[in-house]
Amino acid sequence: MSHSQQTSSRIALVTGASKGLGRVIAEKLAADGHRVVVNYFSSVREAEDVVAVIERAGGKAIALKADVRDSVQIAVLLDEVNRHYGGPVEVVVNNATGPQPMKPIEAYTWQDFQDQLDFFVKAPVLLTQATLSAMKKARWGRIINIGSEAFDLGNADFSAYVAAKGAMLGLTRAWATELGPWQITVNLVAPGWIPVERHAGTPQSTLDAYAAQLPLRRQGVPMDIAEAVAFLADDGSGFITGQNLAVNGGNTF
Repeated sequence: MSHSQQTSSRIALVTGASKGLGRVIAEKLAADGHRVVVNYFSSVREAEDVVAVIERAGGKAIALKADVRDSVQIAVLLDEVNRHYGGPVEVVVNNATGPQPMKPIEAYTWQDFQDQLDFFVKAPVLLTQATLSAMKKARWGRIINIGSEAFDLGNADFSAYVAAKGAMLGLTRAWATELGPWQITVNLVAPGWIPVERHAGTPQSTLDAYAAQLPLRRQGVPMDIAEAVAFLADDGSGFITGQNLAVNGGNTF
């Protein structure tokens, strides 16, 4: 049994956890002893598969559908969590994302920007508002935002995504200051380019070129992100808040 399994069996909600980084984060948190909520939007079979994998490994998980951009659906989700686990969400991992269009600024519509803001600002705001009273009452909480190195790099033809991820970092810093008195920490994990399902079909030469210019000279894997999230979710990280933790092989400092 790991140190974290002894110190916590918190209820952890991972949004967009049916695939990609979210899936691996959910599996890692469960392995550390958390009771996990695998949130999904449409991929019910994949979400149930994540739960099955976690349960086979001896962990606890439940799959719950909700559009986390909608406050009514969030309220229903949290009621269900309370019913199933007998307690409130204590760790929130804001990971859900949608399509990420790449195009020159002239080709963007405002709706393209709004879509990114809905995932990376609106959803975290609504989830935080809905879980905060229980965290304040417990004087313990973890809000972990999944950002991106794109904000530090300022990738061309990606301005809607980059701007929204930058706004997410702004939330992280402001909430860390505001919620610190209740011992609620708020941090952001900023992955580098970690290939997941959405990157299927990317030429190997493109992946190799990205890896070759990193100080560590290798591509990251989803577990690299999950390990960082698990650390920030643990009791041992209680004196760390407001941080932008780059997990990208040294691509940014």
